[in-house]
Parts: sequence; C-alpha cells; structure tokens
Amino acid sequence: MRSRPVSRLTLATAATALALLIPLTPAAAAAVDPASSPAERDAAWAPRPARFAGTVTRTDLRIPMDDGVVLRGDLTLPADAAGKPVDRRFPVVITITAYNKQAMGGAGGLAGPGGEYLVRRGYAQLTVDARGTGASEGVWGAFSRREARDAGQVVAWAHSRKRPWSNGRIGMTGPSYMGISQLFAASRRPPGLKAIFPQVPAADVYRDVVASGGQIDVGFIPLWLGLVTGTGLVPPADGVQHPESAIGHLVDRLMTATTFTAPLLGDAVLGGQPAYDGPFYRERSPIEVIDRVDVPTFLIAGQDDLFQRGTPMVFDALSRRGVPTKMIVGPWDHLQGSSGAEVGDAGYGDLAELQLRWFDRYVQGRPDRTLDADIPALTYYEQGSDRWVRRGRWLARDLRPRTLALSGSATPGLAPGRLVTPGVVDAGRTVVPPVPVSGLCTRSANQWTAGILQQVWPDSPCLRDQRFNDLTGVVFETAPLKKRLRIQGPINARLFTSTPSGDGMWSVTVSDVAPDGTVDPLTGGWQVVSHRALVRSRSRYLEGRLVQPWHPFTRRARQPLADGAVAPVDVEVFPTGAAIRPGHRLRVSIQAFDVPHLLPPVPDLPGTLLPLTIHTTPQRPSIVILPTR
Repeated sequence: MRSRPVSRLTLATAATALALLIPLTPAAAAAVDPASSPAERDAAWAPRPARFAGTVTRTDLRIPMDDGVVLRGDLTLPADAAGKPVDRRFPVVITITAYNKQAMGGAGGLAGPGGEYLVRRGYAQLTVDARGTGASEGVWGAFSRREARDAGQVVAWAHSRKRPWSNGRIGMTGPSYMGISQLFAASRRPPGLKAIFPQVPAADVYRDVVASGGQIDVGFIPLWLGLVTGTGLVPPADGVQHPESAIGHLVDRLMTATTFTAPLLGDAVLGGQPAYDGPFYRERSPIEVIDRVDVPTFLIAGQDDLFQRGTPMVFDALSRRGVPTKMIVGPWDHLQGSSGAEVGDAGYGDLAELQLRWFDRYVQGRPDRTLDADIPALTYYEQGSDRWVRRGRWLARDLRPRTLALSGSATPGLAPGRLVTPGVVDAGRTVVPPVPVSGLCTRSANQWTAGILQQVWPDSPCLRDQRFNDLTGVVFETAPLKKRLRIQGPINARLFTSTPSGDGMWSVTVSDVAPDGTVDPLTGGWQVVSHRALVRSRSRYLEGRLVQPWHPFTRRARQPLADGAVAPVDVEVFPTGAAIRPGHRLRVSIQAFDVPHLLPPVPDLPGTLLPLTIHTTPQRPSIVILPTR
C-alpha cells in the first residue's frame, strides 16, 4: 500500500467546510498562509514581496448585464498603512462564484485560497456572485448560455476605462464552479482577459459527475444543488438598509428553487430527460466551447476529484491547439483540490505563488524566461511510488497499451479470477450479484461526496483498504509482478455481459494489492449495460487500442440486452497515474452497485436487482486495456 499524503485540511477545519462546504476557519487559513515560502526555491525565480501594507474591500458593486439584471461584486484593493485604498489602476483578478461571496468570507474549501496575497502584490480582486446566487439579481441557471454571457460581460465591465481601479488587464481564478466559469468566460473572448487559473474544473458535466456511466449521481449533486440554494438565502449585505432589495432577493431564490433546482433533480430521479445526455448538458459542458478558449491556462486537478476525468480533457484540448497550458494533478479530492493547500508538494511553490507567477507573466507581461523550463506542461502524483512525474502530455509518447484478459471464473467474496496475457485464457462464467451496499466502504464514497468523509473521518479504514468492499463483488488479479508497472491515463474495461433483466450497471475498480493483502484502489469507472453503444469517432485510442470509450447516453441510443444475449460493454475507467511495485498484484474489482455515488432512475431500479454475468472465453475475451510504460 502506498503512503498517501495526509490532507492538511484538518478536523478543525472540517466543521466549517461541512457547514457550507466552502470556507476554512480563520485559524486554518492562517495555517496554510500562502505568504509563507517553501523551503526549496527555484534560483531563477522568486515570488515578489508584498508591495502594500494591507487591503480594503468595497462590497456589492453593481455590475449591470445587457438584459438589465444587476450582478453584485466585492472589490478588494491594495491599501496603504492607514488602511486607505491606493489610488492607482491595477490588473484585476476576477472570481465568479455561485456560493455567495458573502458566505465565502475569505478562503478555503470550495471557495479557494482567497485573493489577499495577490492584492498585496499589486492586483485588484473582484469577486462576483453569479446570476441568481448570493447578492446578484435574477434566477440561477447553472452554466447556462446566459451565465456564460454574464461571465464575459463581467470581464468586459472590469476591463473598461470607466473603472478607475482597473488598468484593463484581467486574469481569473477559482476552483470548481469558479473554475468552470473561467472556461466559459474565456470562450466568450472578452476584451482584456489575458490568463486564467482554474482549479478542478469540469469538461463534460454529464459524464464527469452528473451521471457517470449513465446512472444518477446521488452523492454530490443533491448536496451541491442544496448548497447553492441554501447559501443563496443569505440576504445581501445591504438587506438591512434596503429591505425591498432583500425581499426581491428572496423571491428570486424561491424562483430558482421551484423552476430550476427541484424540477431538475426530480426529473432526473424519475427517469425524465435530465437522466440522459442532450442539449441541456451540452450547453453546460466547457468541452463544447473549449476550442474558443485561447488564453494561457494553468489547471489544478485531483486523482480523487469529482472532475478526475474532466480536467485532463481540458488540458488535452488546449494543449493540442498550442494554447500555453500547464496542469498539476495531485492525490486530492474535491475539497483538497479546491483549497489548493497541498499544491506546493509538486515542488513549484504554493498555490498563491504559482498564481502570482502565472499572472505576472501573462496578465502583466513581465519577463519569465525560465517558466517553461521550471514547470513542465504536466506534473502528476504517481500513486504507489509517492513521486511527482513530469511529462509533456497526458497520453505521453512513451506509453504503450497493455492488454490483460480476465481468465476463468471468480466466486463473489471467495475465489478470485486471474488477469493474464491474452491467448492463455481459461473459459469461465462469473455471476456478479447485486449488492446495494457495494461502495459504502471505499474511497469512492469520499470522492463522490466531494471529500467530506476524509474531513470527518480521516483515519477511516475505508479510505486505505478496499478489501472489505471487494467481498461484495468479484475480483480478477495478476500474479505478483516481477517488475514495476507504470500506468498513466484512462483505462478501458471491456466486459462481455449477459443479464436476465436486460440491464444493470458495472462498477469497476483498478487496485494495487500489497503482499500483505491490503487493497489500495487507484481509480474506478462505471457503465450501464443498456447504454453500451460506442461512438468510435469520439473515443480515444492508443496505438489502435481503445483506452477511453465514449458512449452517447441518450434515450435513443439506449438498448437493453435481449434475453440470453451476450454483448461487450466498454467501461470507461477514469484516468490515473500509478506504479505497481514488484511483488504487488494488479486487481480489477467488479460490482453491480456503487453507493452512495450512483443509483438508477426509479423506473430502471428493478432491472438492477438481478445478477449480471461476465463471460471469459477466447471467443468473448473480457479484457482491460491500460496505457503503460
């Protein structure tokens, strides 16, 4: 089992993170103060010291949109020793949030690290509530075309010479929702936007998080929708002085809950159109507009993040087009990746220092001749070796596809099947029972609740060892490896499947099994059998081998299996970076549920309560394809 870094987000900070899933306590913010420099410093570049004594904030600036709706933003400016704002034009860093800038109150968790570090070094920070959230007017429509238009207009407003505090040069920061907002803003190509720094953003909201594999996310999505609705009920800062504004604010929030949040969740659970991919999710997926993003982009990603799949896809799409792009992928869940407290472990400075370097170079245009030499395009944490790997691409040129075949029959909770070289497969049939508690004691349960389990119970054995959960399904594993096996990127598990119900879901986990039997999960994937249709033109291949399948997930493409039929089901196992050491085994665990992460829509529930069967024969080879070096 690898020695996985312990999160610096402590239990003391978890209470606040749980309260709103947003800010850290002031004590925790101080504990990860970005002004403290790491011990190791690149000789060619060092962070500039603070130029200004402090900061001062103006609240609820009015930012009118082209349809008359007014958004509200808080502006933080450098201040002198007397606490007065410095009368000067500064480059502006913008953050657009749906979590209520007033409730965010500073830094940490889903709010990110805050802006004081940059402001004291000569930037202005503008934090804006998205339409229909916080103090802003209107009705919330998460990542809608209207919200993307708003984001571009916020940048244009801050760029205008009418703002006496702005020099017209704009950058953007923020994690999660705020990271996604940056991508949509950049796709509008507003004047003045020079660079962005998204942490843990999505690419395809349907496949990344809403319905991974075709079932509905019931771990994070209800929590997230409730979070935005709940923080939206906090009255604006001027609510006491202007009660009529507070009343209008409350009406807008109730409209959001009754016309967007509740109907969306209800329709998905009942098997309505939100349970399927289509125009609603295409409009809200940054990958659909990523070809319009052309500003330098620095990405932070997490191997246990909600957007484990999506952020690397954003990196790939930008890199292919030659946009200056960098990505650091750490061993982080969503709260950890959002806080950025451990980014310094990659060896390039902490998060605030990286933002300063990126914005100094691309927003201000300061020379930085060693930036690309110091920080390669891709840096990722390699599970199993506890080292940081530096590469130029996500699917790197030195990777080769390695195929392992499932061999023989496995018995749930008792006898494993084998993972072998294709061509020496023993025929077998493995029945996987539906166990509706599969997934409860796994790192998946932490990942798909955004990291709450890690915060509440950091020593939980469920985060360290998956052997107990593996008893609820079947496993196939290699013999002990004779030499190290390195994996980098997405994985495909092709399972020849039959089922008496015509449907069901595969939950597949790739794990590292230590000599003492500890099962360390590396990554996972999911696939509903009736959504097995494969679009080859949108799938990814490595030397002709399928490593990342793409399924339509539309109502039209859905096709239950006929009684007695056997068909291949390609399971997209989300990307990872890992090293399996000599003496360890590579394991593929397969279950029929992943709770509390995914559940089927109510009409499909009966079809998931019958067993699934995996077929392993030379004619029907169930296999796993890994990108390896």
